[in-house]
Amino acid sequence: MRRPFALVAMTALTLASAAQAETFKAYSTISPKSLQWSYDSDYAYRDARTNRVVVLQAIGKVGATPRLGPSGPGAPDGVGSVVAIDCKARSIVLLGSYAPSKALVIDENWRSTKTKGIEAGDDRDLMTAVCPGAAQLPAK
Repeated sequence: MRRPFALVAMTALTLASAAQAETFKAYSTISPKSLQWSYDSDYAYRDARTNRVVVLQAIGKVGATPRLGPSGPGAPDGVGSVVAIDCKARSIVLLGSYAPSKALVIDENWRSTKTKGIEAGDDRDLMTAVCPGAAQLPAK
């Protein structure tokens, strides 16, 4: 019974520190509607149990005034998700998503959730951005 509470507390602390120290790095091309995906390099880490890279990604509108994302959970312009990427297997799993009207809730059972193969698109771009530095990420 203590494990779920500990997981929730650890997730909340991780997200609180991520929200305070956001360093978003763009990884996708800018769409025709000026949208671009970025990941928070301060939030990225390797999961010690699965060796997957856990990363917070968010979308923003490039050149918008006032600024419109990317931002973390709880921000008025925060829209994104947390994913875990298996760099060797080239697969991804969604841990949770967020928006201004939806709080981020991490699925406790994400480690046993079936992964989706990464072939193309934004998921491939994210994998290409985070996997080369995965060995240097902290393990949690």
